[in-house]
Amino acid sequence: MSTITEGTLLWQPSQAMRENSRVAHFMHWLAVHKDLHFADYNALWRWSSTEIEAFWEAIWQYFELISPQPYTAVLGDRQMPGACWFPGARVNYTQHIFRNMRDDAPALIFQSETLDFREESRAKNQEPRFANQAPKTDVATESNPKSKSQNLKLRELSWQALYAQTAAMAAALRAMGVGVGDRVVAYAPNIPETLVAFLAAASLGAVWSSCSPDIGAGAVLDRFKQIEPKAIFVIDGYVYNDKVNDRREVVRELVANLPTLAHVVQIPYFGAAQPEDWVVHTGGRAVQNWVWGDILNAPNPPALDYTHVPFDHPLWVLYSSGTTGLPKPICHSQGGIIIEHLKSLGLHSNLKRDDRLFWFTTTGWMMWNLVIGGLLLGATVLLYDGSPGLNNMDVLWDFAERSGMTVFGTSAAFITSCMKAGIKPNQTHDLSKLQSVGSTGSPLPIEGFSWVYDNIGKDVWLVSVSGGTDVCAAFVGGNPIWPVYAGEIQCRYLGCAVEAWNDAGQAVYDDVGELVITQPMPSMPIYFWNDPDMKRYRDSYFEMFPGVWRHGDWLKVTPRAGLIIYGRSDSTINRQGVRIGTSEIYRAVEDVPEVLDSLIIDLEVLGRQSYMPLFVVLREGVVFNGELAAKIKAKIKAQLSARQVPDDIFVIPEVPRTLNGKKMEVPIKKILLGQPVEKAVTLGSMSNPHSLQVFVDLAKTIKK
Repeated sequence: MSTITEGTLLWQPSQAMRENSRVAHFMHWLAVHKDLHFADYNALWRWSSTEIEAFWEAIWQYFELISPQPYTAVLGDRQMPGACWFPGARVNYTQHIFRNMRDDAPALIFQSETLDFREESRAKNQEPRFANQAPKTDVATESNPKSKSQNLKLRELSWQALYAQTAAMAAALRAMGVGVGDRVVAYAPNIPETLVAFLAAASLGAVWSSCSPDIGAGAVLDRFKQIEPKAIFVIDGYVYNDKVNDRREVVRELVANLPTLAHVVQIPYFGAAQPEDWVVHTGGRAVQNWVWGDILNAPNPPALDYTHVPFDHPLWVLYSSGTTGLPKPICHSQGGIIIEHLKSLGLHSNLKRDDRLFWFTTTGWMMWNLVIGGLLLGATVLLYDGSPGLNNMDVLWDFAERSGMTVFGTSAAFITSCMKAGIKPNQTHDLSKLQSVGSTGSPLPIEGFSWVYDNIGKDVWLVSVSGGTDVCAAFVGGNPIWPVYAGEIQCRYLGCAVEAWNDAGQAVYDDVGELVITQPMPSMPIYFWNDPDMKRYRDSYFEMFPGVWRHGDWLKVTPRAGLIIYGRSDSTINRQGVRIGTSEIYRAVEDVPEVLDSLIIDLEVLGRQSYMPLFVVLREGVVFNGELAAKIKAKIKAQLSARQVPDDIFVIPEVPRTLNGKKMEVPIKKILLGQPVEKAVTLGSMSNPHSLQVFVDLAKTIKK
């Protein structure tokens, strides 16, 4: 691998790319239609982040949003929180998808470990059976060089088929009594059925939410119980990295413990021969079972009838956890997501109709919600359900080659894993159609930049992106008319008033500060569910700087207006792009009888490999050993997922706490990263300052 330093120039767009980019086209459109002329991107960004009404109205007009009645204003009020965008307008997300229907390209291309396992079993005249062991598979050898990942089939879904399935599912949901504002949820993976279910729900004005089936019942219930769903889509099981995962017991637990559920739609993904009986009768409640295939095969489904809702009507609920309490149920609006995803994917990802967009994600990460937004621009969306590590990290590169992928999106953790595995995709795969590689989820270190240009292609556009579930979008990311420098994100997004602030609330440049947003954005949450006085919302983003969004990342704006993210400035855990609150881990750990108290710290920052230690205080007389460590890790994995399992467990005498009893997560993170105690914490604010010494000592030896 070549040796590069921060700020090394790695890539420049060609003259043709600059001239044909959507950003250049938008600047030309502004000149022709608005008589607005900008010398460069910096000037365009300054206008977009200050004259926000004019900018977002231009985006509405440029992308030709559909509303059966005109808006009465662009922005009713600039305040944060509480900004009211495009009052009077009425929109429908699903309508903005299907206005792009076409015959010359598929809507979806899909690849699945599970479906191939099913077909392989049935080709041998066997029914796939649930088991705790891995199914038998062929292993690539010198005599059998064709890898398993190359044997995975590509499946296409046309725009017409996507429309027909969505229409049939929407008719079924309507028959179930689902209407405007009702919640529809899914416990399902990244498969076409999940997308169809979402589009059907959105067409009715219902509110969507989903969790990935690798998450345990406890964590799912913590999310879904808060929003009281009427209907749920579920799978029976799935295959991941050649291992069968039976989810039927989890589904039974979900159905039994969601008292508002009236309907369960079964997706027999693993291929159970008969539908499961998940009907429950508790307290006079009956849950009706439906089967996916029966719904799609119903005769003469009607055409989609789009329900137009106000611009700020909720589209979906995502979850981003704080440090205390249940996961935050974040509501984004139909209109806010439509206009933000058109802008971010269209202008900053340079996505066009002939592109094939992929991002490795689960349905529990906001990148699923973003990537399906590619359909808003008429692009083909690529879905993969399975392990990204199948066959020594080759599976996604096989998928890229065989599908004609033009945009390859992934996480910094995946790029790091490819680097460690020593693979060289440009020597083993034809990636000639690949135009860009996207990275998000955590900061991409300089070595990751270098690996992409050494092992994927010198001409590829590397798009490092940072944003959050909180806005289901990015604040900083790609710019198709600017160069790429090692270790830097290219630009601040249009319409995003991004700055780095010091503790005094002053903007700093070429220095590290808190990432803040000083002007409202349409995709900011309209509210949190069950937060009528907006207290939890305000505490999450506006406690440090009232009226200004503080995101919880450390940021530096470089002299050339590039950006460097240095990781979380708060205590939120970010593992493989999935952010989760520490309180969820504490509930799992402290449910172990031997554990009295605990502290979890995520040490992932730029330039460091992800490392997450767990500190536990044991009950008197308990001895820590391998068996107890395994028990704690198993509890976390069962209640949350494997992502939240700590790298190491340390026994400590007590957890450092403030005078009012709060666990001191951020100061301990700073100490473990090497910051002196006097800079990391005010000792007078602590109830037990003597507890810090163990962390000072650990900082000298702990692997980081």
